[in-house]
Amino acid sequence: MSSNNSAIPSKKYQRLVETARDLFMRYGIKRVTVEEICETAGVSKMTFYKHFNNKIDLALFILNRIFDEGVHRYKKIMNRDVPFAEKAGEIIQMKLELSEDISREMAKDILDSQIPEVAELMRKIIEDNFNLFLNDMISAQKKGEIRSDLNPHFIMYMLGQMQVMAADERVLSMYKSTQALTSEMVNFFFYGILSGREK
Repeated sequence: MSSNNSAIPSKKYQRLVETARDLFMRYGIKRVTVEEICETAGVSKMTFYKHFNNKIDLALFILNRIFDEGVHRYKKIMNRDVPFAEKAGEIIQMKLELSEDISREMAKDILDSQIPEVAELMRKIIEDNFNLFLNDMISAQKKGEIRSDLNPHFIMYMLGQMQVMAADERVLSMYKSTQALTSEMVNFFFYGILSGREK
């Protein structure tokens, strides 16, 4: 994957990345072209290819950045010395903010990707974050903040199933937006696992 090599990204580079992120979020990766990205950003194709090999290369760069930002925010929340219920509320808010601009097309391109490179990136991200989240669930359960009658591995399995559901057209059609679906799922998940004293 290519990226900007200079220490301080140029304004054109920043505009290119920000424009591509906005277009991908609105229309999905498959529907957006390099031409549309360059035209909307007001940069030449030469500038595009100076930094990225192709559209997928740019999409992977943006997705990596989005998920890195999410993991950083998640860790910051989980490291706070507050009850798990409060952390759950903050994580819900974070998930809603991250999903705010994601269209159905982009959600499908991410969650049920027919683009091999995106599918592989998603597999890696899920794998990398699985143990992080599982360990946090086990730790919270030991403190009595998560229901003791739930198997943490089952919780993780259900999270995976919710991801599959989020790409299902039948589930998507039940909601006005991706954010509404995310809100329902995250609330259902977090408030379903909290122990009685944490709710």
